[in-house]
Amino acid sequence: MAGIAALLPALLLLITANTVPWLLGRALGSRGAAPLDLGARCPDGERLFGAHKTWRGLAGAVAGCGACAALLGLAPALGAAFGALAMAGDLLSSFIKRRLRFAPGRETPGLDQLPECLVPLVALARPLGLGLGGVGLLAAIFTLGHAALAGARRHRG
Repeated sequence: MAGIAALLPALLLLITANTVPWLLGRALGSRGAAPLDLGARCPDGERLFGAHKTWRGLAGAVAGCGACAALLGLAPALGAAFGALAMAGDLLSSFIKRRLRFAPGRETPGLDQLPECLVPLVALARPLGLGLGGVGLLAAIFTLGHAALAGARRHRG
């Protein structure tokens, strides 16, 4: 059981990095929602990342994870780095989805979750005390949890 408990801080950082930008979007609407790609388009004519990837969301993930880390007794800088890396993974998945011409906001199981969780978990495995098994288990928990929540949102609507 101690092994599972050791995964909790990283799981809470994942949840924070994924939730804070969404909460900010819900609370603030279009206020402060400047897109990270500044409207830039790739040679394929599609946006680099899309309108939903904002500076506000990036800042929120970094600050939120820094605060979460501090509350968990971890270094705030570790949390901030986790938030930045999670958003880098999220941007990678958005970049890929735009190249595949998937509609913005389209749920893509695996692609929507794995880069966002694996980039920070792999990069920060050592300071978070995670082994390969812990990284894999956290990625599975995060991916399945995200899919379950997305399914619940669809059935409510």
